Amino acid sequence: MEGKRLVYMDHAATTYVKPEVLDAMMPYFTENFGNPSSIYTFSRKSKSAIEEAREKVAKAIGAKADEIYFTGGGSEADNWALKGIAFANKDKGNHIITTKIEHHAILHACEFLEKNGFEITYLNVDENGMISLDELERAITDKTILISIMFANNEIGTIEPIKEIGEIAKKRNIYFHTDAVQAVGNVKIDVKDMNIDLLSLAAHKFYGPKGVGALYIKKGVKIENLIHGGGQERKRRAGTENIPGIVGLGKAIELATSDIDSHNERIIKMRDRLLEGIMEKIPHTKLNGHPEKRLPGNINVSFRFIEGESLLLLLDQSGICASTGSACSSGSLDPSHVLLAIGLPHEIAHGSLRLSLGDATKEEDIDYVLEVLPKIVQRLRDMSPLYETFKHKGETINV
Repeated sequence: MEGKRLVYMDHAATTYVKPEVLDAMMPYFTENFGNPSSIYTFSRKSKSAIEEAREKVAKAIGAKADEIYFTGGGSEADNWALKGIAFANKDKGNHIITTKIEHHAILHACEFLEKNGFEITYLNVDENGMISLDELERAITDKTILISIMFANNEIGTIEPIKEIGEIAKKRNIYFHTDAVQAVGNVKIDVKDMNIDLLSLAAHKFYGPKGVGALYIKKGVKIENLIHGGGQERKRRAGTENIPGIVGLGKAIELATSDIDSHNERIIKMRDRLLEGIMEKIPHTKLNGHPEKRLPGNINVSFRFIEGESLLLLLDQSGICASTGSACSSGSLDPSHVLLAIGLPHEIAHGSLRLSLGDATKEEDIDYVLEVLPKIVQRLRDMSPLYETFKHKGETINV
């Protein structure tokens, strides 16, 4: 990308590490390298750094420090929550409730559990990606041991009614886990007020390092270990701790949650300007996800008559990083399971684009995308036989 303009519009995929976060991490790569499990004085700096980070994570989500367990990322935290609850509570029941729009870390863990004798109910969502609380209540049986519903969707940005879900789970004495990987740093979270029993998060989504995350486990929750070995993380998660990563996670979550309101105000203003410009400049465009209850930096739109893969490649040639609603990167020809779940037909889901703004986004980036994107969409439509047919027939169109 040297010499070419770079506009990063994929903050939902990952974020850069903020300088303050990197500065906090650096000493634990070099001079403070002691193993926290060792008993000599030198290693106490490492141990203290981990506990300080634990306090910061707990404060950010309204938990207690001894309810925070560090993991290798969000996917590990999700797997631990589902498998740990399932196997520890199988004497009570074998039924788990989740949704059709979860991250694959949840969906594939559920598939694994189904092969091991557990029953999974996958809730539908409406056209905005919202679950029905009534459907959730109807899905509960006397065998239900866990409800796992994501806080905010990673593709379409829809924020689910988490507090209400927590109330239903508490009333029925069922554990409630939420994958909050996309929500932390973007939405205010209080696990006690929201009746959340388990919560997954990942540092690299809020300007921390990759390969480190955390699982909040409410005190008293009965859960099996996912990783066995030494006595780290109060004998719950074995393996020598990733001290620099944990320190970075602590600093990043402290920064991300210190002033969410003013941060979101800036991001939402740019997001709305970008969305309004796209809708105005590009006909036959549909917004995906809830129009109001959505992540501050998320835009997911579908353009009829084009393929997302081609769109991404041409955006990349113009220095714009984004993601698409079709799973080209995984080698699959199928469109996103999330877009299909909200009712989009295959041909429209294939032409979807996710733009996710963040701290690095500037007003001139919005201007640039609004200059480049309409030209690329028109270029692709001009090559589309479907668009040519549409123009000649003058069809009515819903998107």
